[in-house]
Amino acid sequence: MPTRPALRRCALVALVALGLTGCVAPKHQASSPTSGAAASSTSDPSLARFYDQVLEWTTCGDEQCADATVPLDWEDPGGETITIALRRAPASSGSPVGSLLVNPGGPGRSAIDTIGFFRQIVSRDVLAAYDLVAFDPRGVQHSSPVTCVDPAGLDELTAWVPDWSTDAGIAEAIARNGEFGEACLDRTGPLLGHVDTRSAARDMDVLRASLGDEALTFLGFSYGTELGATYAALFPERVGRFVLDGALDPTLDSGQVAAGQAAGFESALRAYVTDCQAAAACPLDGDVDDGLAQIARMFDRVRANPLPTGTDRELTSSLAFSGVAAALYAQSSWPLLTQALTKAIDAGDGSVLLQLADSYYGRAADGTYASNQNEAFSAILCLDDRPSSDPDDMRADAAAVAAVAPTVGQFFSYGGASCAQWPVPAVGSLDSYAAEGAAPILVVGTTNDPATPYAWAQSLSELLSSAVLLTYEGEGHTAYGRSNRCVKDAVDTYLLTGQPPADGTTC
Repeated sequence: MPTRPALRRCALVALVALGLTGCVAPKHQASSPTSGAAASSTSDPSLARFYDQVLEWTTCGDEQCADATVPLDWEDPGGETITIALRRAPASSGSPVGSLLVNPGGPGRSAIDTIGFFRQIVSRDVLAAYDLVAFDPRGVQHSSPVTCVDPAGLDELTAWVPDWSTDAGIAEAIARNGEFGEACLDRTGPLLGHVDTRSAARDMDVLRASLGDEALTFLGFSYGTELGATYAALFPERVGRFVLDGALDPTLDSGQVAAGQAAGFESALRAYVTDCQAAAACPLDGDVDDGLAQIARMFDRVRANPLPTGTDRELTSSLAFSGVAAALYAQSSWPLLTQALTKAIDAGDGSVLLQLADSYYGRAADGTYASNQNEAFSAILCLDDRPSSDPDDMRADAAAVAAVAPTVGQFFSYGGASCAQWPVPAVGSLDSYAAEGAAPILVVGTTNDPATPYAWAQSLSELLSSAVLLTYEGEGHTAYGRSNRCVKDAVDTYLLTGQPPADGTTC
């Protein structure tokens, strides 16, 4: 949502055509049911019905689908239940060594809808060895979902430009976000209070058991690294081979996340401008600082006078930044950003930036949204962290963010307004993420990652007692499947043999 540090929703690759394919009605039984009875690892009789459940797999396009049952409230396992959706691509060898659970990030991104992307980036040898299993965490899309507003309401929220310059403007933002939260509660019900990361990690252990695995093997990107780190902290003895790519540091508060991401996107934007100005056709004149200043002036002009887009929607400054940010997730998208900025700066045309923003939010040309990722994003973050909404605190944080990110810092400030009136209480994070006793965990960081700064990979590798850090020197968000052979080989070897690269390896 636009009033929080918006890019905490770390979508894996914002502009890749993901070929979304939701589960279809079952046609016939696709395989034998799987039971986690042998791998339940629970001595609590109140949890046995979840750990020992049998998954009924049905055909689902080219893959198989199933639903798992978990408690709505892990503190009341005898109460209401919810469902967690799974989609499985069986190991091509026909003899899997186990399951590889995957998560693309977010929070709120659907792994079910992106399983085709995972089948493209995960190496053939790994796909031969493992059943690839995508699951949507609680609150997300195909699992029991968070629901808040209709598409027109989302259009209004993503385009809205709050006024942070006055106490009245801040109060309006707090109230408006509070209304959004109430709409989520009205449409979602009690689930809204139980979509926190800790509960989602506990669900993952049920999935591990019901899939029949003694240990969990996991590939998580971006927010998926926080989900994986939380699982490791809760169940260190059940950690198998964990790859956490594009790492988040779960101990950071919202202000620290905002400052880190603002600095990350400022650095990525600087790298883009350098590349753009070296090409023949770039709308940014002068040196790199001049180019960044031109982009900053564009944001200011669009804030005062939104640009036409050839549609009934104008490009606001919030949408303009979302469009710029979306293209910074992958270096391959930089030419499209040049096209978008050329139209916006030289022709006063916001159409391409709007297309980029829509790709970020998952909005289709017909005005529908591909998933509930925007609502789930807000719901999960407001449970995991509740930053200060005091205007003086937010102004101080905004000044600190502006100091490290003068071009884009304004879009990462005043995040406390988002959750100030959220209608369910926060859950918070864990006291420790050491995960003592866990098997080696591979943390992967990219040196100029805009959404999850490299420093977070370093700090996560220090938090996790068994972590090994693998560094990719390059641009873009995450590394495995989009960087180089060095990273690919290191990750593949670890997943296939359990042998991680030497700590501190750089690719």
